[in-house]
Amino acid sequence: MAKRDYYDVLGVNKSASPEELKSAYRKLAIKYHPDKNPGDKVAEDKFKEASEAYGVLSDKSKKENYDNFGHAAFENGGAGRGGFGGFGGFSGADFSDIFEDFFGDFGGGGRRSSRKNSNNRGSDLRYDLSISLEEAYTGKKQNIQFSTTEKCNSCKGNGSKPGYSPDRCTYCGGNGRVRSNQGFFTVQQTCPQCAGSGEEITNPCNECGGQGNKQTSKKISVTIPKGVDDGTRIRLAGKGEAGTRGGTSGDLYLFINVDSHELFKRSDVNLFYEFPISIADAALGTTIEVPTIDGGKAKIKIPDGTQNGKQFRLKGKGMPFMRRGDFGDLYIQIKTEVPMTLNKEQKELLERFRKIDNERSNPSIKKFFQKAKNFWKN
Repeated sequence: MAKRDYYDVLGVNKSASPEELKSAYRKLAIKYHPDKNPGDKVAEDKFKEASEAYGVLSDKSKKENYDNFGHAAFENGGAGRGGFGGFGGFSGADFSDIFEDFFGDFGGGGRRSSRKNSNNRGSDLRYDLSISLEEAYTGKKQNIQFSTTEKCNSCKGNGSKPGYSPDRCTYCGGNGRVRSNQGFFTVQQTCPQCAGSGEEITNPCNECGGQGNKQTSKKISVTIPKGVDDGTRIRLAGKGEAGTRGGTSGDLYLFINVDSHELFKRSDVNLFYEFPISIADAALGTTIEVPTIDGGKAKIKIPDGTQNGKQFRLKGKGMPFMRRGDFGDLYIQIKTEVPMTLNKEQKELLERFRKIDNERSNPSIKKFFQKAKNFWKN
């Protein structure tokens, strides 16, 4: 099968700049890379084809030969032989920044400090904090105490004795990464000796043993915002463990647990509870005074004939939305309570009531028995 034109493979014309060539190859490499298309032979072939094309066209002398003689320029060896041929034939091509999409940095120099801070970053910490529903409503400030690490005062965090500095790592030459061949390409990995810092501690600090930090107990004040719910996570940047050898500190995460309440039940920003009333109040109507989460009271008019389970809504009497000025609602559900014991007078009154009761005052009862009669009849 005849080889495709390298420019057609990359989808560019002959006047394409090096940047355009690199951009075209990057898109194809990301799309067809074997790691993103496991077991896909077509994608693997397209990846090899694009890499071969870029390996030639990104090299000035090879590109000139290809423009003059086409694929014949490499028929006796070089980049074109054997289909893909490996990256070894592409000595002029710079694949490092392209494969950062799969394997991270391939460079050095200016990127070293960012890798160092990343590799030596302190650990994140978790703190579980329980609060009441009332505290979730109002928000609060609270002091918490936890174990962590902080920068060593003796060595100022660099891990070496006062008067000494860390030396360059002998394994990676101070780069923080080492290269290794993985099949047809080269990848870089974190140096196993210096853990990516590029430095070695040859004169460790006596106080911290060369770690640059030490164990301590820390006490800080935290602010719990209004409206937090059970399971809310709050991130306190830089309040975690100190980084090693100049690395940045980790973060502290507060996990909020809101205790259950003896009266209110919560659903998002709304609150609910049942309010018991007597049969007489449900039948004749009344006005009740109900508690609210802010510690106050609210009046609700119960109309005559109120049925068991009826809900009344108090707008804006629920929980606050986090970082907003509005509130959810409070729902009061009526629970009609049947008296468990009756004295003689109460029984006599209820007997009189039952005798004069009629179907019009109990439409649900009438409707049910009509359905029952139809069922028995059929």
